Amino acid sequence: MSVLFPDIEPYETGFLDVGDGHRIYWETSGNPRGRPAVVFHGGPGSGAGAGWRRYFDPEAYRIVLFDQRGCGRSTPSAAETLAANTLPHLIADVEALRRHLGVEHWLIFGGSWGTTLGLAYAERHPDRVSAMVLFSVTSTTAAEVEWITRHMGRIFPREWARFREAVPEDDRDGDLAAAYARLLDDPDPAVRERAALEWCRWEDTHVSVAPGYAPDPRYEDPAFRMVFARLVTHYWSHAAWLEDGALLRDVRRLAGIPGTLVHGRLDISSPLDIPWRLSQAWPGSKLVVIDDAGHGTAHAAMTEALLTALAAY
Repeated sequence: MSVLFPDIEPYETGFLDVGDGHRIYWETSGNPRGRPAVVFHGGPGSGAGAGWRRYFDPEAYRIVLFDQRGCGRSTPSAAETLAANTLPHLIADVEALRRHLGVEHWLIFGGSWGTTLGLAYAERHPDRVSAMVLFSVTSTTAAEVEWITRHMGRIFPREWARFREAVPEDDRDGDLAAAYARLLDDPDPAVRERAALEWCRWEDTHVSVAPGYAPDPRYEDPAFRMVFARLVTHYWSHAAWLEDGALLRDVRRLAGIPGTLVHGRLDISSPLDIPWRLSQAWPGSKLVVIDDAGHGTAHAAMTEALLTALAAY
């Protein structure tokens, strides 16, 4: 069952004006009368690619994809501005989209950063969530950001030294996400481009521990690199505008909402204790651990677990 569903095209697309000069791209595919499901893509800044549709049975689900503020087809691009782009803005955008599409309750499907956004949205609007399927689970705490940007240097010392040395000397012992965010806002395009390249080089490194990992081809695109790096460093340097530990503290609000958390044991970028603690505090949730999988969905068993969860719901 690990084979994804066939490619499909959306039957409706549009742009939703969410205020502050932002317009959010959205699309719906599958069965217009099926169970509504909304996809929270990773990054932040990755955008919602067509491949997300293939996890859902198109006969059973009404599949909603959208590009979060500043990335993908949404405007304006984060390469131009980061104004009015915070987690509370993104949560409000999801609610505006739900109302716009006339959805009462929907299943949340998200990965990586999308799990942070999905949990934050669900904890704010539990009455609008029917179920959750999350993988490569993160909660974007300051400690998690510090783990990825500094402590992972113990595993990749040579690559981390390059990552650290790309920021000014005075910033090397401080908040590296914030240091990169400043470089990515520099008036000199060459400074911005080098910072985006080095940030994405490190992103490709710290998720590369699972066997068979291949570099992400999206990082070869300078435009994608800039949007992605700007948004990730913007959110990480602010710990996603979340009170420390808030997602774990408030996960009890999801009691009664069924949830499946799928995580690779080799995902050392997002260590397994993150979803484990969430599952322990969330009545009605289930944690599925894939022993030889890393971050993302490249592993066949990870894909199968996600398809199984979506089929069950």
